[in-house]
Amino acid sequence: MNTVQAGILQAVPPQARYLSFLLRDMNMAREALQRLSPLVDGQAVVLGLGPALVQALQARVPGLRGMPDLSSPTVPVPTQGVDLLCWLRGDDRGELLHRGRQLEKALSPAFTLGHSVDAFRHAEGRDLTGYEDGTENPQGPDALNAAVVQGEGAGLDGASFMAAQQWQHNFDVFEAMTPASQDNTIGRRRSDNEELDDAPLSAHVKRTNQESFDPAAFVLRRSMPWSLGPRAGLMFVAFGKSFEAFEAQMRRMAGLEDGVVDALFQFTRPLNGAYFWCPPMRPQTQGVQLDLRQLGL
Repeated sequence: MNTVQAGILQAVPPQARYLSFLLRDMNMAREALQRLSPLVDGQAVVLGLGPALVQALQARVPGLRGMPDLSSPTVPVPTQGVDLLCWLRGDDRGELLHRGRQLEKALSPAFTLGHSVDAFRHAEGRDLTGYEDGTENPQGPDALNAAVVQGEGAGLDGASFMAAQQWQHNFDVFEAMTPASQDNTIGRRRSDNEELDDAPLSAHVKRTNQESFDPAAFVLRRSMPWSLGPRAGLMFVAFGKSFEAFEAQMRRMAGLEDGVVDALFQFTRPLNGAYFWCPPMRPQTQGVQLDLRQLGL
């Protein structure tokens, strides 16, 4: 599908930056987005727009909403208002730095940079705990069906809904576990990535088994490890044709469905979370460009 931002369907890159922007001047927002648009190719830069920004533009995207509070009495799942997110993808950290500065200048002064996260691929796609990430990701046509809007018309088809959460790990807690306890927490053996049939109900794999939901809760994960000084964890990113599958998984992880909390919360926690609409691309004679007609741009 040539209307989807290509980076959504591609494997995670060696290096990445996530730049979160806040709207400061609505009167200048449209001009800023018009300056930004040529810089977003959907591959080296993937763009997500938050619900508050879409509303401020007096536009409507069916299915776009703010991330709800999915906390349980024992597990906080915080949310954070973000108006615009740029996911920069590449293999050179310096290049990403300069590309980010270019984006920041294009958006200024209507938007200000609120938060940035540097991420990277680790050990051929593993979390910093050493476990493979995204094992059950749908592939090929299944990935399109899970992550991309289809059949809704021009300006909507090819779009995707993104859920982003920055998780911070407590490695001292994790490393104090025995290898068997670590495997049972994830629900897979780290050595060969095989799923454990006898893992406890709280194991992450069992909590998020996409086919165990009704309807099945398939998402396309594109998560990457991050670090800043002594702090580190996982930048969790999931793309869907709606937010329903992500919310179903997150509710079960937090114990809101059956009272069983995902064992991941023993050593990691989300610091923030937000929802975004990733607009489609529009084929042109000179290539593809962002399709912002749903926003009146």
